[in-house]
Amino acid sequence: MSANLVIGLDFGTDSVRAVIIDARSGSEVSSAVSWYPRWKAGLYCNPLKNQYRQHPQDYLDSMIQVVRDAVGSAPAGTSARIAGISFDTTGSTPVLVDNEGTPLALKDAFRENPNAMFILWKDHTAIREAEEINKLCSTWPVDYSKFEGGIYSSEWVWAKILHVLREDKAVRDAAYSWVEHCDWIPAILSGVTKPEELIRSRCAAGHKAMWHEEFGGLPPEEFLGALDPVLVPFRKRLYTETYPASHKVGYLTAGWTEKLGIQGQVAIGAGAFDAHMGAVGGGIRPYALVRVMGTSTCDMLVAPEDEMKGKLIRGICGQVDGSIVPGLIGLEAGQSAFGDVYAWFKKLLSWPLQYVSDPAERERVSEMILAKLTEQAMLLPDDDTIPLASDWFNGRRTPDADQTMSATLAGLTLGTDAPMLFKSLVEATAFGSFAIAERFREEGIPIREVIAIGGVAKKSPFVMQTLADVMNTEIRVASADQACALGAAMFAATASGLYKSLEDAAKAMSQGFDKTYFPNPARLEYLRNKYRQYLALA
Repeated sequence: MSANLVIGLDFGTDSVRAVIIDARSGSEVSSAVSWYPRWKAGLYCNPLKNQYRQHPQDYLDSMIQVVRDAVGSAPAGTSARIAGISFDTTGSTPVLVDNEGTPLALKDAFRENPNAMFILWKDHTAIREAEEINKLCSTWPVDYSKFEGGIYSSEWVWAKILHVLREDKAVRDAAYSWVEHCDWIPAILSGVTKPEELIRSRCAAGHKAMWHEEFGGLPPEEFLGALDPVLVPFRKRLYTETYPASHKVGYLTAGWTEKLGIQGQVAIGAGAFDAHMGAVGGGIRPYALVRVMGTSTCDMLVAPEDEMKGKLIRGICGQVDGSIVPGLIGLEAGQSAFGDVYAWFKKLLSWPLQYVSDPAERERVSEMILAKLTEQAMLLPDDDTIPLASDWFNGRRTPDADQTMSATLAGLTLGTDAPMLFKSLVEATAFGSFAIAERFREEGIPIREVIAIGGVAKKSPFVMQTLADVMNTEIRVASADQACALGAAMFAATASGLYKSLEDAAKAMSQGFDKTYFPNPARLEYLRNKYRQYLALA
């Protein structure tokens, strides 16, 4: 049989998901999930310090497991019909590497050192470094942050790398270069890992590393040296060229086909970030705002290049040619915490359960909490008894990145109960979403439709209805349970040559939409007034 199947891998915050898709029909052949074992055990993280690190071995072990599981649960003969494989990851999630491109945490001397591991997107230990970058950009003859919304974030690569280099001399002395997670996976599978040779993602470079063609690539040594001389040696060991995710990196090496349980010649697509590939899997088109809704949110939008000339959108996470769809300008925004806000409240209310001796009972009650909160919150009236909250539990990503921001609750009384607080938190996350949409509109970027993907979009009608009410627009939910992995599969179908263009692959492999939320006009006055209070609270 012909090789008409492709694999999309989605490396998320907690796990990696794999889907095997028939590129001709778009139907899902099989899927699997593998949780990162070290991350699940809570290793290498310190939430009080905003430190979130992931061990590269977690990525390798889980990738092998999830692909083998997906292939093993598929019909016989599947392993010989795989034409291509592509990947998305969280980002910016960089790691320091040696001169062969090996993450330092894979070397014996650094196996238990968090500074030698991948620095997860939600790690905010580099707030000071981000502030220094912003100060330098504002005074330098060229503002290297201008295509990244004009504000550099502590979630992004240069701030993170500088923080680790300053903090850890042993790591600094051993480091030769750095690589993003989305670039490392294709590199190791293709066998081209040397930092100067491996393929770099246009998506990661443009949105997080201040790369742009106008600058001739990354910021020059003079700029990096003015920031901190420790960065200067890294500049010449990095890159000038970047590539869209439709680009073919190479083929799986013989060793990796064996490890993954795949046969034959399998093309590898260049990597990109999860939200960007998820937007493609969710059906993005010009001026459709695709909301990738999970622990955080990413808001993706594409626009024709000729309609973006002369426009620099303030306070977003960048505008980059080809970062989402080749030939279109990709724009990114988002919230640093969304589902994480609800998870925090659930954890807060679950605190006494640690004293319940029966593990099964603890789990049963814990799982019940959000369901019961939702049930009761939906019955509450829209009035001033509902507290006012802000959504910056993990800082503010956009508009106008500021990771020093923290969340606030106002209007509490002795009559305030848990469902009231939960309703206020859901409203707050919706207000943060609306603020992003308003910034796009203020900057002359129309939003013609809103599409939602991700776990929250699929699982929480209460959150989605509140969001539709606050944004006062219809929101369509993509049918794909794993839209990011589906998007990766679409790129794999393009990189492997099964389709001539991403647009052709996306059209053939689309899974459509399964639900639409319509705004309730009766709530508009209450929510607009509450939104004005939210802005004042800011």
